[in-house]
Amino acid sequence: MAKKYRVQLKAEERAQSGQLIESRDSKSPQVKRAYALLAADENGDKKWTDQQIKQTYGLSIAGLERLRERLVTQDLNTALMGKKREVFPEKLFTGEVEAKLIALRCSKCPEGYNRRTLQLLADQMVSLGYVST
Repeated sequence: MAKKYRVQLKAEERAQSGQLIESRDSKSPQVKRAYALLAADENGDKKWTDQQIKQTYGLSIAGLERLRERLVTQDLNTALMGKKREVFPEKLFTGEVEAKLIALRCSKCPEGYNRRTLQLLADQMVSLGYVST
């Protein structure tokens, strides 16, 4: 199967990878990625196959493909350091709001209803001003 993303590092990218390897512990993931990229580099000395890189550095073939993709589609720093983690939005339900929901659920049903539905609870939470939506 032909590789979709090919590693062709520039001289400064090779130098940056070498500096990272020298400055960090050899067991760190960043160093492992740097070694793998240098081994996969078509302009470099090694020009290893994916199988050789897998056996030597302990990366899976799929992981190596994702590493090459990040290098080609983004940049060397993202490929070496990994992608940024998503920041999750603030939670809507604090402990206080959750306690109000439980109290509302345990109270008597409104007139005309014999049981509470999720939609009824949601509408009442909004109308009482506990949550905005």
